[in-house]
Amino acid sequence: MSDKNDVTGVILAGGRGSRMGGVDKGLQNFRGMPLALHTLMRLGPQVGDVLINANRNLGAYESFGAQVWPDGISDFAGPLAGFLVGLEHCETEYLVTVPCDTPLFPQDLVQRLLEALERDGAEIAMAAAREEDGNVRTQPVFTLMKRDLLESLVRFTHAGGRKIDAWTAQHRTVVVPFDREGDDPSAFFNANTLAELHKLEQAP
Repeated sequence: MSDKNDVTGVILAGGRGSRMGGVDKGLQNFRGMPLALHTLMRLGPQVGDVLINANRNLGAYESFGAQVWPDGISDFAGPLAGFLVGLEHCETEYLVTVPCDTPLFPQDLVQRLLEALERDGAEIAMAAAREEDGNVRTQPVFTLMKRDLLESLVRFTHAGGRKIDAWTAQHRTVVVPFDREGDDPSAFFNANTLAELHKLEQAP
């Protein structure tokens, strides 16, 4: 059984933040510290190493003490560009991706994804969560994958692919629902606007 030292985490902070008025989302404050730093402190204990994927204000992100890498694909290609950066710089067997705008994600996220992946002999494990309407939906930006999928993702993105689900569908993927008793129902709420961010801050 692998453990957290076999996993590198990448924090996805490379987006345009267009729904937040174009601000750099990862640098917005949440409970007194930048979102991306909050994410780093939550992810750090779950993995062996953490990278940050960011495309602007690189110095601010570097000040958090993690390696920072911008997209290798131009034009803000979305989360898959961050997946690619993570796989290119990952030195462990697995990579896990976490967005910078979902600060309350589970503290056992990586452990549960890793257990499911190894139990099912899968190449990818993707989190799923129960949403307000009662349905369980996949959370594609919370994904654990084998490092040796790099070549596959390079091919997919070079061919113009941008959708996470379209890429993961090419591989053995296990979906891991985070809806056990005791799981926080708001764990996967993400803040797309400043109003949503302030609402999240009020969460218990």
